[in-house]
Amino acid sequence: MPNIIGGKYKRTKLDVPSNLVRPTSALKREAIFSIIESFSIKHSIEIYKNKSIIDIFAGSGLIGLEAISRGMSMSYFIESNNSVAKILEKNCKKICKNQEYEIILNKAITALEHIFNVKPSIIFIDPPYKKENINLILIKIIERKIKINNTIIIIETGREEKVIIPTELTVFKEKNYGKTKLLFIN
Repeated sequence: MPNIIGGKYKRTKLDVPSNLVRPTSALKREAIFSIIESFSIKHSIEIYKNKSIIDIFAGSGLIGLEAISRGMSMSYFIESNNSVAKILEKNCKKICKNQEYEIILNKAITALEHIFNVKPSIIFIDPPYKKENINLILIKIIERKIKINNTIIIIETGREEKVIIPTELTVFKEKNYGKTKLLFIN
């Protein structure tokens, strides 16, 4: 059972749907938030206070809830599996107040159609490896004008998977962890 690794709710244990999701490990979560925080300091941007995160393919909600624990104001969770979303809801209730989160039960592309007014500081995309077209999701984010200049997009994918980054975006860091690749985009 994984737990929150930083912030106000550090050590809070979260439920994970067995065999239905691949939770981001504590090591990768620590790296993700360390890189995000370094980027925000380097570019003098606030990433938590009065800001939001979109956690696409949310699963148990580890990344969005980690962000809430560190001071993020709002987390939008996109999850298409109903039974996984029920566990996600349970995890959210352990950490969030009702106004701090929204679970959108839908496919990623469809869900992005409904939240285009959101201006997140972080977008986290962690699809099932080799089963979703990350490129289409990135294009949809750009089309719907979800992205703003200081938004950090993180993609967690299989190390061997090819991700085509639209010309409007720039990869500023890439990290490999075993069979996993993390792309940090701005």
